[in-house]
Amino acid sequence: MKVRDVMTRGVLTCTPEDRLKSAMEKMVMRRCGGLPVVDGGRLIGMITIRDVMLPLYPNFGEYVHDAITAHDFEAMEERLPRVLQMKVHEVMTPDPITADPEMPILKAASLMGLKNLRRLPVVEDDKLVGIVSIGDISRGLFIHRAAG
Repeated sequence: MKVRDVMTRGVLTCTPEDRLKSAMEKMVMRRCGGLPVVDGGRLIGMITIRDVMLPLYPNFGEYVHDAITAHDFEAMEERLPRVLQMKVHEVMTPDPITADPEMPILKAASLMGLKNLRRLPVVEDDKLVGIVSIGDISRGLFIHRAAG
């Protein structure tokens, strides 16, 4: 089974100049954890909810490791309006790992596992053509493939 068989087409995207507020609204409304960042149809990055959350924490360790002894969470939350005015390019991951539509889905899953990713943009001829998530791969393998 290939990535093209399970990927989502017609992907919602954002641009590097979009405000984080706009990107977050898209992610929340679509119930997705990340968006490809495109410039003229060319993939230049990925942004995730986690990328938007990190600027709220003055010390990265408070987000990842130290929720019990971390500082004033109410003060951190007061940063939200300023963070939401930031632009996507300020927090996105540039030059993300990608999948090719002809890539075997287990290879895509392996890449995701090695890099701790939940989704990969799918690129063909330097253009974004879709996105594949670990859920897409699981459905392809354990529902569709297992049924056949």
